[in-house]
Amino acid sequence: MTSPRSVLFLCTGNSARSQLAEALLRQLGSEQFVVMSAGTQPEGVDPRVHQLLALRGIDSSMLTSKSLAELPQTTFDFIITLCDKARGECAAIANAGEFMHWDFADPKPSDGLAAFEKVMHELSERIRLFVLIHSRDQADVALSPVELFKALGDEIRLKSLLLLEDEGELCVCELTTALAEPQPKISRHLALMREASVVVDRRQGQWVFYRLNPQAPQWVVQLLRATRLGNGAWLKAEQQRLRAMTSRPSRDGRSCSTTSEH
Repeated sequence: MTSPRSVLFLCTGNSARSQLAEALLRQLGSEQFVVMSAGTQPEGVDPRVHQLLALRGIDSSMLTSKSLAELPQTTFDFIITLCDKARGECAAIANAGEFMHWDFADPKPSDGLAAFEKVMHELSERIRLFVLIHSRDQADVALSPVELFKALGDEIRLKSLLLLEDEGELCVCELTTALAEPQPKISRHLALMREASVVVDRRQGQWVFYRLNPQAPQWVVQLLRATRLGNGAWLKAEQQRLRAMTSRPSRDGRSCSTTSEH
């Protein structure tokens, strides 16, 4: 049996988002990962974290707010930052095989539990994808390099894949907005990539969401990530349109900004 991989969730205060992420990955990742969280300036765990996790039946007894110096190790397989300040500092204060940045709004300024519930839901979706992609017991799909590079050879398909690699999962309507192309055209390209096992989809009510095939070989994910990071200006307009999109579909079935088939 292979040893579990280590994951550190890092933010400034280690008081809300990183604590929720730690608890969720402990629950969803089972024995696949050793999970920790820390803060560059720890503030203590917000009581609403414990309250919300208790309501969801998730153990929060192991959660404590701590600095990197208090951790039993300084090298991790994955470091995932959850605020911009930690993102800017993490490379200088910790070592990782892979750095990731997840952009979630800080729920602490809001009263009550609503903002915490929203962040927890979004974190849960992202962590489920993380576990699917990085779980060692997932067998690689038989993804042909020829089929992959055919997919990469079209601008719409390549940009779709880079957006999916960046966002984790997107509805057809989100890709339509980001790429400024008609929905039937986007759907045809997605169907081609699904047939080639490059992407997978799931239906939620009337919406169809796409993501990279979680069983794709790691070289595929690394290639797409390197392409996105090395060509930021080329994808900038699409990312801006996506972020400016109003009424983006949530992953719990609420509406999308368009009414055509998604």
